[in-house]
Amino acid sequence: MRDPQMTGYGPKPIPGITPEEILPATSRTVGCDGGGGALGHPLVMLHIADRQVTCPYCSRTFVLAEGADDSHGH
Repeated sequence: MRDPQMTGYGPKPIPGITPEEILPATSRTVGCDGGGGALGHPLVMLHIADRQVTCPYCSRTFVLAEGADDSHGH
């Protein structure tokens, strides 16, 4: 389940249409612009609270790598 709090803000993947891309992250804050240059989306900064976070624009999922920065920032 990608939206455990059921806020309704998580992406709604459509099988066969929405790409499922899982990327490793080395810190708890990651930036996503959808890739593809001008064909992407606005840059959003995402915070990994537990082990992963999913971009609300493009459904890319960033998973915190083992041994990655475990600091929680400010």
